[in-house]
Amino acid sequence: MGPVGIICEYNPFHNGHRSQLRQIREELGPDTGIVCLMSGNYVQRGEPAIFPKQLRAEAAVRCGADLVLELPLTAALSSAEGFAARGVEILTVLGCEGLSFGSECGDRNLLMSTAERNLDPRFDGLVREHLSSGCSYPTARARALETLGCGAVSAPNDILAVEYCKAILRQGSPMQPLPIHRPGSYHAETLDPEAPSATALRKALEISRRDEPCSSGNRIECDLSETNQNPEVPQAEKQGLPLQTHQELPRWRAAVPSCLRELYAAAPIHTMAAGERAVLAILRTLPEAAFRALPFGSEGLWSKFMKNARSCASVEEILAATKSKRYALSRLRRMLLCAVLGLTEDDLAKKAPYVRVLAFNDRGRALLRERKARYSLVNAGETPPDADYYSLETRAADLYSLFSEEGPRPGGEEAGLRVSYLPGL
Repeated sequence: MGPVGIICEYNPFHNGHRSQLRQIREELGPDTGIVCLMSGNYVQRGEPAIFPKQLRAEAAVRCGADLVLELPLTAALSSAEGFAARGVEILTVLGCEGLSFGSECGDRNLLMSTAERNLDPRFDGLVREHLSSGCSYPTARARALETLGCGAVSAPNDILAVEYCKAILRQGSPMQPLPIHRPGSYHAETLDPEAPSATALRKALEISRRDEPCSSGNRIECDLSETNQNPEVPQAEKQGLPLQTHQELPRWRAAVPSCLRELYAAAPIHTMAAGERAVLAILRTLPEAAFRALPFGSEGLWSKFMKNARSCASVEEILAATKSKRYALSRLRRMLLCAVLGLTEDDLAKKAPYVRVLAFNDRGRALLRERKARYSLVNAGETPPDADYYSLETRAADLYSLFSEEGPRPGGEEAGLRVSYLPGL
């Protein structure tokens, strides 16, 4: 098989992601090229990514990815269906022959059959019928699938996996779905070193940063030149020192590959809470027309959101006051973030005219050369020819540092980025 694509966020990259990359090469061969299409500084759940996109892209290449491209902003903040559809479209055009993704069930046939039922002409009507009875969207979807003779998948990764399969079927993509069993719980709050949830890892990183100021005395040093050969082995072991067990490692470090521990320890952490005052200032000064134009605001939801945005004293208060059984919290978070970033429903419907290159190794550079003619690829830091889309990118990038727990950084970061080339990996 040719190159395999992964649509991802790596928020942040952890041991479970490394395991996925390994399994791809174990099943398809050590020379299989891996192309990651990764969300930039904002993720699909409607929040700023914990680490900047350039750092997360470099982390992926250090741990086995060959080429990391940025999933365009308007795709990254779309619904799960839009997120999957645009990712599949880009990777298909780039010539990827397989699409790898995590799945709680790991059953390709079940995921594809569920996707086929989702595309049944009767499905949307059945969902609307059940929604009108007052049930939530997940319940309405499950009941619609039961009517069509298919059991519903309900685990988070499986739901997204079905969207990937739907996109492959709808677009007639030649990519083969390659589900990989994802152990553990997606929303687990307890950190499992072997199969961590990104939620638990982010929480551990935030707590560690507050409780343990970074110093060389409590870090595990890692020389990248040595970890090129075996990124799993900590530097301490290479120096003949005893290998620390998971219990001895401070909090989050056991859940990430050793070659990333120093990288993460020094990186600025970004959270919605850190930028809350800036968020409230923007929301309270938005005109009504801007709320009307927001994505995800149909059926008058934008009006309820506007009222709460102008009166509530925190982001969580706004979300809690706006939430209902019908609308998932993730949808409200995306709508709120789009309001902050100045993205309208029309903006989100746009297809990005280009894809940015963030990081690659030697094999990734060869993949890049082969695929430049297939899609408009722009290096990180380069000014693209499409000024309108670039203005969306730069606005989002300039606001990103306002979410840093270390305080705002100067604007203009997008123009200052450079592609990370990691030779020898």
